[in-house]
Amino acid sequence: MALLLVMASLFLFIALGTPIFLSLGLSGLIGIYIIMGARGFFQLPSSIFAQLNSFILVAIPLYILMGELIFVTGIGKDIFYVSSRWLNEIPGGLAIATIYSSAIFGAMCGVSIAGVAAIGTIALPEMLDRGYDKSLAAGAIAASGALAVLIPPSISFILYGSLSSVSVAKLFIGGIIPGLTLATMMALYVLIRVKINPKLAPKEFSFVTWKERIAPLAKLWPVILLILLILGTIYSGICTPTESGAIGVAGALLITIVNRRLNWNTLRSAVSKAARISASLLIILACAYTFSQFLNLIRLPEKVANWAISLDVPGIIVVLISMLLLVILGCLIDGASLIIVTTPILLPTIMALGFDPLWYGILMVLNVEIAVITPPVGLNLYTLQSITDRVSLGEILRGTAPYILIDFLCLLLFMLVPTLALWLPSTM
Repeated sequence: MALLLVMASLFLFIALGTPIFLSLGLSGLIGIYIIMGARGFFQLPSSIFAQLNSFILVAIPLYILMGELIFVTGIGKDIFYVSSRWLNEIPGGLAIATIYSSAIFGAMCGVSIAGVAAIGTIALPEMLDRGYDKSLAAGAIAASGALAVLIPPSISFILYGSLSSVSVAKLFIGGIIPGLTLATMMALYVLIRVKINPKLAPKEFSFVTWKERIAPLAKLWPVILLILLILGTIYSGICTPTESGAIGVAGALLITIVNRRLNWNTLRSAVSKAARISASLLIILACAYTFSQFLNLIRLPEKVANWAISLDVPGIIVVLISMLLLVILGCLIDGASLIIVTTPILLPTIMALGFDPLWYGILMVLNVEIAVITPPVGLNLYTLQSITDRVSLGEILRGTAPYILIDFLCLLLFMLVPTLALWLPSTM
């Protein structure tokens, strides 16, 4: 009865448009009061503090600040310029260049909306001016911006690692192959669609010589520097992800100085935005922990795990059902909340069935990839709409819809073939 009342309260708060952190926190408090009365509130502040007082979580503001600094350096413009030169003669080349530019930007940032804004402000006008279909152009930007969720350094992996005790370093490395695979699947979709209907993406105007392709590669030195500083130090075991985040911030700051983009206004803006985003994530985490405390009081994770084990079906069927549940929930809540709310419930079940929590973490973040582009909560959709008035929300939704299916097919691939995700972390 308590669970029904709490879940009804949660969905009622969400339906009323209550911020997700309040929805989770208030629902959790209601549940704790039902089970323990007012005395259940006294231990809660110290428990929340202990949960947030984590060295792993220090990485969140560091990577967000790094992303904000990268945003003002103009690296996104350089990445897109180089990619478009190399892919100029391929059908739909600018859209494919957008996808791989977002993947590269994601390898330095870890925040999907930053990728959409940085690449979208450059790629969208370029594609529309060359006669690209509006939905095709908008879909490529919004969907590929989500690659920052999966390609390390990823805030989603940090959140999952803090909740599951799985190595964040291995999660980061485990996201590389799925991220590159998904980017390639997106690019193939654009290529096939433009081959079928060339009117969607007219042939690029100019022929690009090899000199024009090779010369701009020098502009990518910041990309190589940051990837080596972050992923290189993590993979080699020199630094933890948190320490690499600090090094990454120093590297991003150096790049802003070299590119002459650093001034008081840009620094203040970057720090201010990073602080707001970090605070919003941490308050969601605190309130979700309150909700999780209630679930632990009624022993829901244990009951769900026992129920799943008792089913006379293969374990992979249970995983598939949990993935479908996550896809549905991803339409209702943001990606960070999806990880924070569901991990304490579903992870014990997955582990009880004998599956690797590292593998499940990668599947979880693939679900977040879908969540950020599915309405009505998909943040990437509204971020793209906010930076342009040349495409409508309807055109963005139509362009993004096929990528939801592509994301789900990629999710199925790594669910059915776990070694694809686990091989690279196993070499660390």
